[in-house]
Order: sequence, then structure tokens, then C-alpha cells
Amino acid sequence: MRPESSARWVRMFAMAALPLWLVGCMSAGINEKTVREANLNPPRQPEQSLPALPVVGSADYRTGPLDVLSVDVFQQPDLSREVKVSADGQVALPLVGRIPVSGRTMAELEEAIKIRLGERFLESPQVAVTVKEYLSQRVTLEGAVSQPGVYPLTARMSLLQMIATAGGLGDLANPGACVVYRYVDGKRYGAAFDIREVRAGRMVDPEILGGDVVIVDYSGARANYRDFLSLYPVFSVFLRGY
Repeated sequence: MRPESSARWVRMFAMAALPLWLVGCMSAGINEKTVREANLNPPRQPEQSLPALPVVGSADYRTGPLDVLSVDVFQQPDLSREVKVSADGQVALPLVGRIPVSGRTMAELEEAIKIRLGERFLESPQVAVTVKEYLSQRVTLEGAVSQPGVYPLTARMSLLQMIATAGGLGDLANPGACVVYRYVDGKRYGAAFDIREVRAGRMVDPEILGGDVVIVDYSGARANYRDFLSLYPVFSVFLRGY
């Protein structure tokens, strides 16, 4: 193929690919109209629903390995302290010794510690247990986010907040294709979300729970555009002319 024919072909491809790439870049914006619509119409739920689980900070939350607990014994500062749950799900406390805590709620832990202390050491002890850090709860972010990886869930977080934790959407992200997977009793459930709709307030911003997997898809048109630029540097020369 002659050089002038090759250049003409690359130029025609650029003109055809540019609209597709621009469409891939478009996203729903937030303005007065979208805010007004969101106030009048509650955000819609996704077509698929995710099963509920005890969330971080709730009364029925169950501790796990690496969580940091604050144990307060009323009027006994020497017995009060912060402890980290070991990998085998136990903590060591003064006078109590090692006690299994993984899988227990705060109320169950308080009762177990009260029983241990009341057996030989204190009369009617009062114990309060809270979680300081939820390091056992981890969320996996994959796909087209700036910093994919596994992140600890240290507080209650929504989908948008988790994506922000991972540095936001990547340059090649498709904001209309985000899936959240959740495992319950050995079964996997999934729900799809459009990040543009969530940002605009037209779709719910779901709470992300420990163990969830969030995957943001890549935009095929934009990924193909990037690959083409790497293979055919002359393409950018023609693109700058329009």
C-alpha cells in the first residue's frame, strides 16, 4: 500500500472512531434539573437486589480477625484497654486471659467478659465493648478504578465512597457498568449500578459491606482508542487537525 493511501485510511478511521470515543466519555451531570428531579422522585433501586448483612457499626455486627476492640471495665482502668483480635479470633485481657471473640456481637462479648471477671475477681462487673477499627472487613475493587486492590472497611461506606477510596474511576472506565457482588451462605449475588445515575441522585448509592467485590467495567470504545494510538502514532497527528 502506498504511503498516501495508508495515511488516507488512518484519517478515515479517525473520523469514524472519534464519535464513538466521545460517546464513551459522556456522563450524566449534576445540575439544577437533576437535583430537582432527585428531590421529586426517590432514587430507583437496581434491578437486582443484594441480600442484607450486619453492617459495620450495627448492634448485630460480629467481630473478626484483625478488628481492634475497646474493652472498658467500669471503675477499673487497669483492666480497660484496646486489643487487636488475633488471626485465630482471640484476644488476651487482664484477669480474663485469652478469650475467643471472632463471630460474636458486642453484647455477647460483654457478657462473656463479665462472667469471666465475676467468677473470681469482681462483684457485678460492668463491661462495655466497642469496635475501634473494622480491619476484618475488606472490600475488593477491581477493573477500571485508579487503584484496584483490597481495602479495609473501617467505617460505613457507600459505593461512591469506596470508589473514591480507590482513587476514583480510571481513564478507561465505563461508568454505566459497575457490578457489586456479595457472598452469603456460599452463594454469590450481584447487582448492577450506573455510576452516572448514582452521582446524579437518580439511583441509590448502595452501602458496601465487608466481603463485597466491586467491579467497574472498561469502556470498549475508549480502550480500543488507546490501543490504536499505541499501534499507530500517526493517528494522533490526523486527530489534532479536527
